[in-house]
Amino acid sequence: MNLQFEVREGRGVVTLGGALTAANVDSFRDQVFRWMNEHDSVRQMVLDLGAMEFIDSAGLGLLIVLLKRCGERGGDIRIARLQKRARLVFEITRAYKVFEIFDTVDEALKASA
Repeated sequence: MNLQFEVREGRGVVTLGGALTAANVDSFRDQVFRWMNEHDSVRQMVLDLGAMEFIDSAGLGLLIVLLKRCGERGGDIRIARLQKRARLVFEITRAYKVFEIFDTVDEALKASA
């Protein structure tokens, strides 16, 4: 799992590469929460999942935890560039009803403006 964090247009962009599974959700959660604490003015986040190869139920559960955490801060999470294999998990679990999903990071940033 590879993670990159940046602030664009006052919103957080988290780029995730590799897989988000039970094997690494704790590390991902810790890194994202630490970044959120360091950037507490950031309320809106975009998860760029264009390089994410796979997500399992543990990974999806963590994304829901992140959505709740952002909601508690008065913000939300948008998902961008969800790839075919991961999109299938979102469709099977109906997670697409919980998250707004966009084709590009720019579209997600504009929608959260």
